[in-house]
Amino acid sequence: MDDNKVRVPIKYWAEDDKPREKLISKGKEALSDAELLAILLRSGTKTRSAVELGRDLLQQVDNNLIGLSRLSAEELTRHNGIGEAKALSIIAALELGMRRRAAEIPVKKTISSSRDAFEIFYPNLADSLYEEFWVLFLNRANRKISVMSVSEGGQAGTVADPKKIFKMALDQNAAYIILCHNHPSGNLRPSDADIRLTRKMKEAGQLLDLPVLDHLIIGDEKYYSFADEGQM
Repeated sequence: MDDNKVRVPIKYWAEDDKPREKLISKGKEALSDAELLAILLRSGTKTRSAVELGRDLLQQVDNNLIGLSRLSAEELTRHNGIGEAKALSIIAALELGMRRRAAEIPVKKTISSSRDAFEIFYPNLADSLYEEFWVLFLNRANRKISVMSVSEGGQAGTVADPKKIFKMALDQNAAYIILCHNHPSGNLRPSDADIRLTRKMKEAGQLLDLPVLDHLIIGDEKYYSFADEGQM
């Protein structure tokens, strides 16, 4: 929209164009991401409506909600029209959405595929700016005992100690292990270090009768599975 044109405040919009009224009359699925953000923002500025502010924010992160969730309150408030209260509302809403996704996974769900494991790991790694290493411990029925962070590194890598991982597994009487780390860059290709660690963990697991079933690399909404690629 041309900034030189007069903008009509939301309260004067047609009922179908008002985000709150649209949510009530048509349901949440009918709203765009920018309109949902507008409801959180509540108001715009003298020259930008709340919907336009939401659209501006999304354009700043290439319309990627994961990218938006990675912005800190300080980064959000650098945007014209976003104060601390609005920034915190956005952060809280995105975090609730991530926790809801994690809560949808039944506690006693059997982990039978790489996708099942991904859904467990993803909420912990989705908006991380740094490389982290996590481990999922399973019982003999392939059900989750726990999912735990092992290490956190920088944007280029992290270090996972096999001795620490297997000790954690033995302490919990785990029967199986699934490894996972993220690539903040979004590049899912395993590095030589990833391949060496996976091979080392697999061999150690065989000796201890604690099989390592898979190693996932997560980037944005996608993942790479060593098992699916025949590398386990």
